[in-house]
Amino acid sequence: MPMKRLYRSSTNRMVAGVLGGIAEYFRVDPTVIRLLFVISIFVSLFQSVAVYLIAAVIIPDEREVH
Repeated sequence: MPMKRLYRSSTNRMVAGVLGGIAEYFRVDPTVIRLLFVISIFVSLFQSVAVYLIAAVIIPDEREVH
């Protein structure tokens, strides 16, 4: 069984495709992931934005791999 890999989405992208990629990885609706992200922004005093930007740099883009 091949191991699943996390990629930034090329189809479910709003900014960099990180949240869409996470949704595809867990097979969840991207809207749910985006909503949780927006809630986490307010709860964690914008630390989630920093994590998102770091993830956008670290997680490879789906289009670059295939």
